[in-house]
Amino acid sequence: MNEIYLIEKSAEGYYELYFYNSPALAYYIQKIPSARFIMRDRCWRVALKDRLFVREFCDFAVKRRLASSICKVGDRAEVQGYPDKMPELQYPITHLKLQPYDYQRKGIQYMVDHKRCFNGDDMGLGKTFQSIAAVSIARAYPCLVIAPATMKVTWQREFQRFIGKQAMILSNENKDTWHRHMETGTCNIFITNYESVKKYFVSRVRGRTTVKNIVLDKRAAMFKSVIIDESHRCCNDTALWSLYLEAICANKEYIWLLTGTPRITSNVDLIQQLKIMRRIDDFGGVARYKERYCQGPDKSSNLYELHYRLWENCYFRRDKAIALPDLPEKTRQYLTVEIKNRQEYEFAENDLIRYLIEYESATDDKLKGAAKATAMVQINHLRQISARGKMDEAKNFIHDVIDGGDKLIVFAFHKAVMSEILSSFPGSVQVTGSDSQEKKQEAIDKFQNDPDCKLIALNYKSGGVGITLTAASRILFIEFPWTASDCEQAECRAHRNGQKNAVNCYYLLARNTIDERILEIIQKEREDASVVTGAVNDIEESIVDVALRHYKNKNKI
Repeated sequence: MNEIYLIEKSAEGYYELYFYNSPALAYYIQKIPSARFIMRDRCWRVALKDRLFVREFCDFAVKRRLASSICKVGDRAEVQGYPDKMPELQYPITHLKLQPYDYQRKGIQYMVDHKRCFNGDDMGLGKTFQSIAAVSIARAYPCLVIAPATMKVTWQREFQRFIGKQAMILSNENKDTWHRHMETGTCNIFITNYESVKKYFVSRVRGRTTVKNIVLDKRAAMFKSVIIDESHRCCNDTALWSLYLEAICANKEYIWLLTGTPRITSNVDLIQQLKIMRRIDDFGGVARYKERYCQGPDKSSNLYELHYRLWENCYFRRDKAIALPDLPEKTRQYLTVEIKNRQEYEFAENDLIRYLIEYESATDDKLKGAAKATAMVQINHLRQISARGKMDEAKNFIHDVIDGGDKLIVFAFHKAVMSEILSSFPGSVQVTGSDSQEKKQEAIDKFQNDPDCKLIALNYKSGGVGITLTAASRILFIEFPWTASDCEQAECRAHRNGQKNAVNCYYLLARNTIDERILEIIQKEREDASVVTGAVNDIEESIVDVALRHYKNKNKI
């Protein structure tokens, strides 16, 4: 049952009230004249002049059994589920080569105390550092790190940088011998990527791929801890590596999942990650979790209660604005431009409308699925046409920035767009999926350290996570990714520790194109995700359904 936390903010002139998501309590508190809900703080705020109404509301809530008790506290620090409540570090850290910030010390202690938890800190606040420090303090060796392929070398470098320990990246060359380094004590930290988990740790699968049918390589049992970087990649069990990792983590003492965006589409996304951590039983098991937190058309219910229980059991997050108040601001600007190939775009758009009509009218599931897939292909085609139509504007923008002596980060999606940028600006560098790890790191190092290298072009998959590009404070997005998570991740390549300037993010928005629909998706669903995890988060809604509603509203369907 609900507890109501009542905080008197005398200096500010209002009360703050916190309670689980309760329609009844929300209904009655709205009857107080000055009551309003503050989304950022996830609380109700009531003016001090309405103290009588507040007292009556609290008495009524307990009397009607809408709340079990009223917790009157002096300040926000007493409310569970907020950064202020984080534990102080109790362990010596003389062996760390870098001194952690105060908020990092608290995160390290939380990870050591809870053993199996999310580190949901905002991007750029040092989740990698906190994890490495937690491994060292807890002596959680041998340690296995699962990371995106682009981050393997970074993790290897950071172990050396932060605690002076050598980590080994698993490869075809050491596939059959890596465990000998563990046995001889020459190395007890091993790193691989998601796609390679099966190759190194799964012997076979007996029949259909389920956790029970997975037979692990016996060497998988040797690890005491597992760190999973960007764990939102495990948000469902359709990705087989999610099941492999669940099997690998079945008996590990320490399991740390690192992601600033654990919830991508709905509360359902947390289920597989909680199973990997062996925390799903803290929420009553899968069935109970779905019944309580996955109801409604968005599969997201009781958001405030889930937020509270996550913090209580296995989750913490600090925003940049709270953890690093001196970090420069980040701003977004949407620059609306006209595309130069409007006729080509409208021709392709008419094809999309035809496929959307087939999709809506289809009654057979197979036909509907085929029509939806075809419409999705056409939407991707529209994105590419829109991007080509913006290239003149993009190149003018790039010239304005780099000709003025500043550095610029450019994000794009399609290979043709990346190629045109690189050919138009000699001396620029790139990070793409086709580049080797060494080539990617060379490009990053050159951009960071060479004053003559003014431009780096990246795609979202390879350059949107983990890397640091603080040499620039301006980012240009020629194309929109599908989700706000990708936007947020990409923006934080520059907006992180080490940045000395305010970061400006510029999005080229093509007027009357698919860009506007994708932006609608990104902006519409941030709010639900922020309630659960405290992150200004993202959701990927079905773009086909959004497009269908759009063209219906325009009476084209």
